[in-house]
Parts: sequence; C-alpha cells; structure tokens
Amino acid sequence: MNNLRLIRDQKIIKFEYDQNFKKDDFYISSSNQHIIKILNNWPKWEKNFLNISGDKYSGKTHLINIFLEKFKGIKFEANLFNNKNLEEIKIHQNIILENLTKNIDEKFIYSLLNIIDQDNKYLIVTSTEPIVEIEFDLNDLKSRTNNFLLQSIKKPDDNLLFALILKNLSDRQISLEKKLINYIVKRIDRSYGKIFDFIYKIDEMSLKKKKSIDLKIIREALGE
Repeated sequence: MNNLRLIRDQKIIKFEYDQNFKKDDFYISSSNQHIIKILNNWPKWEKNFLNISGDKYSGKTHLINIFLEKFKGIKFEANLFNNKNLEEIKIHQNIILENLTKNIDEKFIYSLLNIIDQDNKYLIVTSTEPIVEIEFDLNDLKSRTNNFLLQSIKKPDDNLLFALILKNLSDRQISLEKKLINYIVKRIDRSYGKIFDFIYKIDEMSLKKKKSIDLKIIREALGE
C-alpha cells in the first residue's frame, strides 16, 4: 500500500516493462484483502476446500501464484483435469484448480474432492462465479460444493482501480500524467475486464493516430 501512495503522489507516471505475477506486483485493497488474509493463514482454515471467485482479470491467478510461491503445491486448468492428474496430486499437500466452469469432467473432479477429504489435503478452486452456483449434472458433485469456503473478489475500489490502470499501462510501456489517470478512474466502469479492454483501446487509438495518449483520446475511448 505504501508503494501505491507513492505512485499516486507522482505527477508523471513512467514504467519499465515487467509483466509478471510476483508478490510485489500485487495490489492489496478492500476488494481483495480478505482473501489475502485467508491464504496467509494456511493451513489454519475452517475447511480444506476454498473457492475464490471473481471477474476475469480480477487477480485470481496472481493470488494463486503468490500462494504457491509461499506454500508450494501443484495447479491445473480445471477443464483439462484428467485421470493422470489424480495420480500426480498424491505427493502434494496443496492442489489448485483454475478457471472452473461447467465444462469439466465431473467424475474426475468428484474423485479429486474425495482424495482431498481422505488424505487431508487442501484444494483451492478459482472461478468467475461461486462454485455453489455452477449447475453441475452430477448431483454428488453439486452437493459437495457446499463444503467449500466461499470467497469473492469484490469490484475494485478507487485505490485498486488506480493501481490496476497503472499496471495495465506499465505492461504496455505507456506513460500518463496523474491527472489523466484520475480522470479515467472517475469515469470508467468498475469492472476488471473493462479496465483491461480500455487500456488496450487507448493504446490502439494512439498507435493509429500516431500521437501520444491525451485527454481527447481518453474521452473518445470513454464515449464522451
């Protein structure tokens, strides 16, 4: 948070390109601090099953990578999870399933939940909607979702919105005046995906117009 305050006090924001998911590159705010607290409290959890839900680009993968860096484990894409993976998890205490949707092999996921229970392991599942709201066909799997501790990433507050805009600008090696970033913060939709799309849009407009991003480009991108 101190880094965030220092950044906001600067007049001109300049960046080095560094697209990563490191701990120092993650911004803690009221939108996500409750999840950080739970992850840092491992293994003293109320349950062995944790579901982190949130919009695309809300930081779920970033949180997972920070957790794995500290506590170790193995992660899989949920829609690719298979019988071979059930063997691979045996030597790991922490198992991560990312991007869970209805489009999975439900029998393998159900088997995974049983192994977590039997061997006293820990499972973190990320998804865009809470796992209890996913309409699985397998009733046994549906009922087991009630065993999860549910945590959702909230919409970004002003500080996080500012930081996310900075991060997306940084990834594209774009420099903007602080007053322009504040202008965006006050007007952009509080959606993680919309932030990503907006920075992409003003970057593309800047390239096409062959000029630096200014208030005119920003207002045009906002539809003003």
